[in-house]
Amino acid sequence: MTDRYQDLAPLGWNAWFEEQAKLHCQPDETVARVAAVDRDQLLLINETGAFRAKLSGSYRYTHQVSQEFPGVGDWVCVQKLAQEDFGVVQSLLERKTALRRKAVGRALDYQMIGANVDCVVVVQSCHFDFNSKRLERYLVMVAEGGAEPNILLTKTDLVSRELLATQLAEIRTAGITVPVLTLSNVTREGVEDLKQRLLPGKTYCFVGSSGVGKSTLINELVGRGVLETGNVSGTGEGKHTSVRRELIVLPSGALVIDNPGMREFGVLGTGAGFGSGFGDISERASQCRYRDCTHVSEPGCAVLSALEEGEIAQEHYDNYLKLRKESEFHQMSQVERRKKDRSFGRYVKAVKKDLGRE
Repeated sequence: MTDRYQDLAPLGWNAWFEEQAKLHCQPDETVARVAAVDRDQLLLINETGAFRAKLSGSYRYTHQVSQEFPGVGDWVCVQKLAQEDFGVVQSLLERKTALRRKAVGRALDYQMIGANVDCVVVVQSCHFDFNSKRLERYLVMVAEGGAEPNILLTKTDLVSRELLATQLAEIRTAGITVPVLTLSNVTREGVEDLKQRLLPGKTYCFVGSSGVGKSTLINELVGRGVLETGNVSGTGEGKHTSVRRELIVLPSGALVIDNPGMREFGVLGTGAGFGSGFGDISERASQCRYRDCTHVSEPGCAVLSALEEGEIAQEHYDNYLKLRKESEFHQMSQVERRKKDRSFGRYVKAVKKDLGRE
């Protein structure tokens, strides 16, 4: 990296982003990373510290789709004088990875969860939240975005070792092969193991339902008392978690994106992402007689053969078909949206051209 950007390495900067900066940033602009989004303002961080910024008017005018706006973890080009406390964002660098979900209630749009994430940690509680189908859904989206997936089972102190072993076996039976960690914030079993896996300069995103212990865990990683969390109820479910998405730099040098709880995680149009949550099905699919096999009724289908022989669980197979159907639907929706966006763009250009003649 050049001298101009070398001080950004602790924030996740690398040679890949430097190439993007050469394409998008002007000589009078600096680079910063989005730590939080508060309505119309951004909280940015760079080698000098944190500062506020807003999007330039030209950026807002030329970008109409929500996912084109900076989100937590993004790198942006910003104009800011050294003596000023406020900056103006002029452009967004291309995302190396992205974790996103279908926007709630909007079939044709998606919501950014975290950008430029190296590893996504899917968190579930052993006590009340464990759900292998939801794990599969999360893992499909993580893999599609390009980040490395991990699973973290929390609150192991609230279940027996036998039940924990059963849950771990269920994960493997479902064909999920990604690393699985277990942890208890009460007994601290597994805490040090997790800390050792969080490397300096790498970005990690913790996702999961409300009350699974994400914020309590990040309390531990940052330093007790830094984040506010509520008491745990008698059922073992937390009463309060993070209220906003934010990028946190840990004392160890690792970076963590903390998220509000998400029980819904709508699948978008995906392709390669199914290899992570359904590795067993993907492996057998390569053995099917037909390359475009749908694994529903074709002769010579290795997936159906494994299903009949009990090598693939029926519930696991059904969830695969459900998520694939959902994925295909939203892929079609996105194609239709792009067509509409292009048509609208042509309309705007035509109107401007007519106005220019008057």
